[in-house]
Amino acid sequence: MKNRELFGGRIAWVTGASSGIGEALVYEFVRLGARVIASSNDPEGLDRIKNRCGDRSGMVVIVPFDLAETGNIKEIVDSQINSLGKIDFLLNIGGISQRARIEDTPLWLDRKIFEINYFGTIALTKAVLPYMVSRKSGHILATSSISGRFGFPLRSAYSASKQAIHGFFETLYLENKSSNIRASVIIPGRVITQISLHALDGEGNEHGKLDDGQAKGLTPEKAAKKIIRGIITDKREILVGRSELLLLYIRRIWPWLFFRIADKIRST
Repeated sequence: MKNRELFGGRIAWVTGASSGIGEALVYEFVRLGARVIASSNDPEGLDRIKNRCGDRSGMVVIVPFDLAETGNIKEIVDSQINSLGKIDFLLNIGGISQRARIEDTPLWLDRKIFEINYFGTIALTKAVLPYMVSRKSGHILATSSISGRFGFPLRSAYSASKQAIHGFFETLYLENKSSNIRASVIIPGRVITQISLHALDGEGNEHGKLDDGQAKGLTPEKAAKKIIRGIITDKREILVGRSELLLLYIRRIWPWLFFRIADKIRST
């Protein structure tokens, strides 16, 4: 099936849509003929993304909200269902990272990172899922990280929140595959985004630096194309990156070697 035949006329909801991989996915879905619900906590950024779609800007619906504040998420989802009729793809891309040692990370900061990365993600997913089940159609994706498959220095809460994502979405798939609901976890390595700039230090302030390794990573555009390919081929796990993805296999096969490497690396 040609890509435009798969995505044309479909509805894709993308969080974290005002920058990075989320932004690139908006453009990619629009190019493929899908309508996009673009969400993030940056309304001005979303306006910029919509305007950059030019003649196709009418295919983008802006729905700003904060993943840390999802008390009204059901109302937000109901509104979009009433307006658009369905949601075919939900891509949970939004999230926040961390750059602090465990002893320098207060418990409130652990909770904040989990509130955004885990609870915000599953809140939107739980609000959308019943509509997909009733239609017996839909694909839900969530963003993890290679450090969502193992621990990594300065990422304790971030790594833990992303590991929780795997448990939730693997269960979602197993419980709902009989209803024709697909679920995938996106596992990015190094991608050139703003995630390290906005990562939180031990006081909850932004890290404000682009990690050296990340600066040499995959472009968001290439990452988006890999994710689209993963959707087309119905991958349970969609790997996005370059040689750093080898750490996933090293951790599985030679754990002793992984710990030696991870002890020396400080940037993903």
